[in-house]
Order: sequence, then C-alpha cells, then structure tokens
Amino acid sequence: MIRESEAPHAADPHGWSGVAEGWAELWGGFAEPAWRALADVTGIGPSSRTLDVGCGSGEFVAFLDRLGASAAGADPDPGMVGVARSRVSGAEVRVGDAERLPWPDAAFDVVTAINALQFADDTDDAVAELVRVTVPGGLVGISNWAESDRNDLGTIDAAVAAAAGEDVSKDGDLRKPGGLEALLGDGGLEVVAAGLVEVVWEAPDDDVLVRGVLLGEEPQVVAATAATVIEAARPFRTSGGYRFVNAFRYAAARKPG
Repeated sequence: MIRESEAPHAADPHGWSGVAEGWAELWGGFAEPAWRALADVTGIGPSSRTLDVGCGSGEFVAFLDRLGASAAGADPDPGMVGVARSRVSGAEVRVGDAERLPWPDAAFDVVTAINALQFADDTDDAVAELVRVTVPGGLVGISNWAESDRNDLGTIDAAVAAAAGEDVSKDGDLRKPGGLEALLGDGGLEVVAAGLVEVVWEAPDDDVLVRGVLLGEEPQVVAATAATVIEAARPFRTSGGYRFVNAFRYAAARKPG
C-alpha cells in the first residue's frame, strides 16, 4: 500500500514510473490539508522561492504556483517528474534524490518534503541536503503520515498484510509524536511550528477502492486480494462510497543565519 507504508511493498520508491498516472489520479491531491498547513506556517506567498522534495506527480508544486511562489520540484522517479512537469509547465522540476538535490547552496527560501523523507536511504543526510539548498534564515517544512492508530486506512493495511501472511509494519519514528521535530532539531534547525491535520481519502466505489489500495501490485495479487480489501473497508462505507479519516503530522524549522 504505497501511500502509507514506511517501506512500500507495491513499488520501488525509486521506480514508480509504472504507477505515476495512477498515483496522480487516485492519491495526488490527498495530502492537501498538509500542504496548506505547511504553506501557512512557512509563509509561502508571491515571490517565495520554494522547492518541494519528493514532489511525486506535482500537485503541491502546482498549489505553490497558484500561490504565486516561484516553485520547483524534485523526485527520484523520471515518470513522476514527467507527470509533474506536465501539470505545472512553468515550474522547474528535476530528477533528484533527497540526499542529492541538483541545485546550488542557498537556492530557496522554503524547502518542503511531504510523505517523502521516510523513503530516503538516510533521513539525516536528506535533512542536511534540504538545509543546504535553503537560504540562511529560510525554512524547512516536512510532513508525513501520523501513527497508524490515527488512520482509518490502517485497518486496510492490517487486513492486506494478514491475507499475505505478513506482519503489519511498525510505525517509524517520523510518524510518532515529536519525531519530525527531533529530526529537524538534529539537523541544526530551530523548530517554529508543528501540528496534526486530518486528511481524508474517499473512494466512490469498489473499483476505485481496490485500485487505490493495491496500486502497483501485480494483476494476480489484485485479483486475489480485492475481496479482502472490500471486506476490511465495510465499516467505512457511506451512501457515496467509502470515506477514510486519517492524520498527517507536520513541522517547520528555521535555518540559522
């Protein structure tokens, strides 16, 4: 379940080209409450030089562009970068890992990473790189899923894992209270804001539910697991489909200078 797991089993985080269009369709705008929270606490606005690291299919980059910011994005997957470029033709979107960003020092006023740093080989190295491309006095903002028991979709994760005979992945440090703040503090930054936002995912029917939950899985796995997903989602059924209430944590910190 590539949108929530700390280490996705459905696709290599550095090879998502095969699911880029599906991701954009099913999950691209999902984290908007977290976007808005980070944009607010970092003061992004007209003329702000901004970089979104791990930008995926570019929805947050497009949001920054609508705010009037000078927006850029980076993602390790060329397919995701292609979708992002088509979404925001005026933005500079480059292929690049969080630990090796293709920009010079102090290039941006605000640097963000949303549901991305948990995929880095070394999160401390990734934060150091985000800090490197941030101007002195600039801000770094990060956000990702909160702990599993705050997420309705955790029920689906558990059911899919059980059906596959796997253990449910334990929450990583970044999902726990204080985890993001500790990471930023360890990177030499002064935390200026942190919080929790509600993030809702909705599926209008069984087809979208199964495609979203099992995005990136092989067809035979989808066929074998679809009934499990639908049954696990039964408590979240509404008159209009399915509705899952989840939570993202966010934190923002200032670079010295």
